[in-house]
Amino acid sequence: MSTIVLTGGGTAGHIMPHIALKPHLDKHFTKVVYIGSKNGMEKDIITKHGGFEFYPITTVKLDRKKLFNNLLIPIKFLKGKHEAKKLLKQLNPCVIFSKGGYVALPVVSAAKKLRIPVVAHESDLSMGLANKLSKNKCSCICTTFDKTAQGVGKKGVFTGSPIIVNNTTIAKPKTNKPILLITGGSQGAKSINQVVFDCIDDLCKNFYVIHQVGKNNINHNIKNSDYTQIEFSNNMQALIKNADIVVSRAGSNTIFELASYHKPMLLIPLPKGASRGDQIENAQYFEDLGYCKVLYQQDCTTKTLPKAITNLFSNKKQYIDTLKNANLSNGTEKILNVILTYKKPY
Repeated sequence: MSTIVLTGGGTAGHIMPHIALKPHLDKHFTKVVYIGSKNGMEKDIITKHGGFEFYPITTVKLDRKKLFNNLLIPIKFLKGKHEAKKLLKQLNPCVIFSKGGYVALPVVSAAKKLRIPVVAHESDLSMGLANKLSKNKCSCICTTFDKTAQGVGKKGVFTGSPIIVNNTTIAKPKTNKPILLITGGSQGAKSINQVVFDCIDDLCKNFYVIHQVGKNNINHNIKNSDYTQIEFSNNMQALIKNADIVVSRAGSNTIFELASYHKPMLLIPLPKGASRGDQIENAQYFEDLGYCKVLYQQDCTTKTLPKAITNLFSNKKQYIDTLKNANLSNGTEKILNVILTYKKPY
């Protein structure tokens, strides 16, 4: 029996790539196991897709705002590493695939002690903290961006982003207006949400708006027949296919997925302070290539947002043509081949 362990979490960007890989992994492994956090979103997403064994461990996230909360990191990390080591001994995987994030760090650290090969994947243009700390414990680091692989050195392999291929559909809204999809990521974006709430009647003059607001962020006070709110969707691919244009954060997996569907996109990256600035780098990279327009959060208002959306829609053909000519390939098969290269023989 050959087992692969998948790990990573904290946001859907660290989870959904595993969903993209799952059908391919099933052809080569008899068991696919996911190790995630006890209180994160990994369990809900993974179990809904089915086919995974899920095991939770203790994890701890660096708090960039309240530094006092980080005092317990060493204790919780050692506890998580001990739990991961115990699990890995029991599961005896022949390889581990890590998508990074704080959830993966205890698993990767335990794997090093047990001499289990680890293949990691870095989504962003600059490497995240967890992958930086894991680098010396990994056999190989796959990257979404070619530039990132060059910076990693001998361990870096440019593969692209794993993208879910989902042919299911959902009914389009009955409207003659173009469809505008707004998403702040898996957890929503309250700052973007509030601007959208405040100018929704203005947006709905020209668009039918589908707005992913994040868990518990539904605004029940808005009544507009051209506006639909959802908390989270397990079928974002269908929503993206139905959309004419998209407003989004700039997480790497999301923007490459939008690019693969040739969707004109207005990116509002998560600002520094709320993050390490990776989304700003991703968005700037895409804008420099002509793939998108960027509106920075500090500039996002009830006046600038509708104007930026209207301008994007007016030039949508230009963006569609540019994305079609970009030939951005799905990295799933390339990542699979790297995993199989480092898989221990049994």
